[in-house]
Amino acid sequence: MLSERRLQVLRAIVQDYVGTEEPVGSKALTERHNLGVSPATVRNDMAALEDEGFIAQPHTSAGRIPTDKGYRLFVDKLAGVKPMTAPERRAIQNFLEGAVDLDDVVARTVRLLAQLTRQVAVVQYPSLTRSTVRHVELLSLAPARVMLVLITDTGRVEQRMVDCPAPFGEASLADLRARLNSRVAGRRFTDVPMLVEDLPDAFDPEDRGTVSTVLSTLLETLVEENEERLMIGGTANLTRFGHDFPLTIRPVLEALEEQVVLLKLLGEAKDPGVTVRIGHENAHEGLNSTSVVSVGYGSGGEAVAKLGVVGPTRMDYPGTMGAVRAVARYVGQILAES
Repeated sequence: MLSERRLQVLRAIVQDYVGTEEPVGSKALTERHNLGVSPATVRNDMAALEDEGFIAQPHTSAGRIPTDKGYRLFVDKLAGVKPMTAPERRAIQNFLEGAVDLDDVVARTVRLLAQLTRQVAVVQYPSLTRSTVRHVELLSLAPARVMLVLITDTGRVEQRMVDCPAPFGEASLADLRARLNSRVAGRRFTDVPMLVEDLPDAFDPEDRGTVSTVLSTLLETLVEENEERLMIGGTANLTRFGHDFPLTIRPVLEALEEQVVLLKLLGEAKDPGVTVRIGHENAHEGLNSTSVVSVGYGSGGEAVAKLGVVGPTRMDYPGTMGAVRAVARYVGQILAES
């Protein structure tokens, strides 16, 4: 275990390096921070921190920089989440409240996160499998053609065309719409198959084929494998940190183009808390020089998706964690009210 003083030295090194982009020396630390000890003692503490792998010497200068291990300890033990100011909170709320639909909410969230953190922002669309049904609409387009519209509690709207095996009258369609919503509205998607399995039996024999076809389309919509969609923004922000990436930012950009990689980075939505993955904790090799700060968002206290940012390991962790958490909270509120 590190002593309290060495923890304070590590905190000071991280703060200075993030702020100045320059390796930090013992003289600068004692001048900038009230550590209450001599530069010689700070040098000894820095040597101990280096021996234990928390800081490293990038070249032959006297300065040191944090390692992934040092950032990890800083995040776990030393960094409080920086709260947003009242004007910042109002700005977030006003910006997001202007959204007209789910796509607009996600687009605004990406733009806002990228601006607040000056990193790359990634927002996952709410997952269907973790959503509940708000309403199912059925619209007649032709005697044997129906549009099915599924609306979720998160404001997501899915539309499907259904070609029916036989003409289906308006009265029958209205009956199916009413019966369907009475069973599934407000229920989890995972419960829907069981709730509708005997619904065709409630209709006349000549209509059961059409009812079964509509239900099959609904169930296919609920379990679609391509439901995991993402929006990404602020990639140009990486160019401001060119010197933070050992050789080139190309591997980072290539990794950010792969949706599967980003979904894995964000992690499971069921974990609602702020998660920070630093450097080599990211399994994808192209992202070993980055950190990912993510958090779940949703309505009713349950996470239905994740949002977060990707940036260099030399990151303002308290500020980034605070921004990500605040934006997620407002997005959840908007979804709950939509």
